[in-house]
Amino acid sequence: MKILKQIPNELQNLKTVVEKLYYKGDISLLQRPKIAIVGSRRPIGYTKNITFELSKKLSNAGICIVSGAAMGVDALSHQGAKSHNTIAVMGNGLNHKYPKINKNLIEKIEKNGLALSMFEPDFTATPWSFVVRNEIIVALSQAVIIMQADINSGSMRSAEFALKHNKPIYVLPHRLNESKGTNLLLKDGLATAIYDIDEFVKQFDITIEDNKIKTDEFYEFCKSFPRYEDALKLFGDRVFEEELDGNIVVKNGNIRLV
Repeated sequence: MKILKQIPNELQNLKTVVEKLYYKGDISLLQRPKIAIVGSRRPIGYTKNITFELSKKLSNAGICIVSGAAMGVDALSHQGAKSHNTIAVMGNGLNHKYPKINKNLIEKIEKNGLALSMFEPDFTATPWSFVVRNEIIVALSQAVIIMQADINSGSMRSAEFALKHNKPIYVLPHRLNESKGTNLLLKDGLATAIYDIDEFVKQFDITIEDNKIKTDEFYEFCKSFPRYEDALKLFGDRVFEEELDGNIVVKNGNIRLV
């Protein structure tokens, strides 16, 4: 665990002063184009599927995904982006892995991506610390996507922060009486609905040619449909992790990217 030498400019004018920012992982991700994806801890099936797909396609286009490592939408957002292209902003100190159900995910992000916290390493999360975490997530990002939210949820506080910081808000179109918070944002003209994922991603893709993700040797290797045994020799446990995450499949002894 280390402390950032300089607080990012985006966090200089927050209501809560960020005096220190602890981190584990790759701080170069802070220099990349970033989009926040947040939402319900208990998303419906529709939200789950679209969250993972949207995060994956944004990540493939070169966007770093920022979220809060919570259950539900947050976890799906990190997973879709893959651990090397995501930032987890924590509402607790980095000595804790919270929630425990996401312990393995958080550890992967710390190893391959970036975990951030403004709180002392042993700090235990509180309701107010999650509010501060949400504002940091919004401030770091170019735009905020709220996948599903109730009226009085933390995600709606994130919408308030986004409006305050002049960040565009995007939401999924939901049926009546589902995701009442995001439907209210649409009704009031405060958010834009995502009707076509590929078209949505494309608008960001064309602006980041100079900021493409660094080539990942493992994924480049897998593009040649290598033999499973050869991949194990070169990358060891990484092969098992990617297979468990559903990023690769093995067919007839060869690896294919999903």
